[in-house]
Amino acid sequence: MAIDDYLSSLDRALSKMPADVVSRTRFTVPEARVLAEGKTTVLENFTTIVDAINRKPDHLFKFLVRELGTAAKIDGNRLIFQGRFTPEQISSQINAYVEEYVICSECGRPDTELVKSERILMLKCDACGAIRPVKKRFIKPGGGKTRDEVVEGETYMVNITAVGAKGDGIAKKAGSTIFVKGAKKGEMVKVLVNKISGNLVFAEVVGEARDSTKADDEA
Repeated sequence: MAIDDYLSSLDRALSKMPADVVSRTRFTVPEARVLAEGKTTVLENFTTIVDAINRKPDHLFKFLVRELGTAAKIDGNRLIFQGRFTPEQISSQINAYVEEYVICSECGRPDTELVKSERILMLKCDACGAIRPVKKRFIKPGGGKTRDEVVEGETYMVNITAVGAKGDGIAKKAGSTIFVKGAKKGEMVKVLVNKISGNLVFAEVVGEARDSTKADDEA
């Protein structure tokens, strides 16, 4: 069969399918329309992208803010970032979001939804029934190597390197600043993450404190 005949047959078959099935079969993420306005960067078609991938605006918003390491606000159909970013940087992060939070890793379709199971975020596919945990990650602005991200409800061993103005211990992990109530500088403590706001993490001690210098010597 000639290629033109094949394409013609394919178009006829698609024209007889329900509209929602056709749209999913031809699923593509709208190209990000990005422009600079002074010291800000504007994603003009933010809501169009959100509608296309069938996700909540707030979820994609938080992902982009975290991954680009900046502040932003939703203004009507637009998303306005503080700072200057290239279209490639923003498109790269949107594609990373779609790959992790939208596309089924088994059948490759976008017919998925995000659900929680025992505090773990899962991606459930309505097309093939597959379900997998979402691997949260931290990506440096402009791309680069990914690394583990601090997750709410999880515990970590951290080294308290400073004390904040309110007396909370401060640690750094995976690009985040962790404030630990009651922890002292120089301690190595096990903490439970209670709340995350952008790159700021608030945690409490759940394990016995150790002197970080001694811990290094023992290692």
